Amino acid sequence: QVQLVESGGGLVQTGGSLRLSCTASGRTFSDYSMGWYRQALGKGRDFVAAISYSGGHTYYDNSVKGRFTISRDNAKNTVYLQMTNLNPADTAVYYCNTGVDGGVAGYTRSDYWGQGTQVTVSS
Repeated sequence: QVQLVESGGGLVQTGGSLRLSCTASGRTFSDYSMGWYRQALGKGRDFVAAISYSGGHTYYDNSVKGRFTISRDNAKNTVYLQMTNLNPADTAVYYCNTGVDGGVAGYTRSDYWGQGTQVTVSS
């Protein structure tokens, strides 16, 4: 059974930074793409960023491009989301997801989700 555990959320002021982590278990981490999504209160779950199995391909929503960086460490079975220049519109619960394949031609999410980590950006 695939398990995803996020960490690193918190409260930060506008313009601040946070780094989220997601550690995966239950299958060969280095074979699959990984992604981050977020869900603001009362809204749907939206794509944020994704990375291919080797890290050679990355994908970003336009709203975070240039501010967020996704990376992975296959030796630690962990994917990261470095978030900079945060603003109140980034406030949401952030979820980790594992893709259905290596992700070299785009990201397709699976039904595996972590429990989420809250990010709150104060103005």
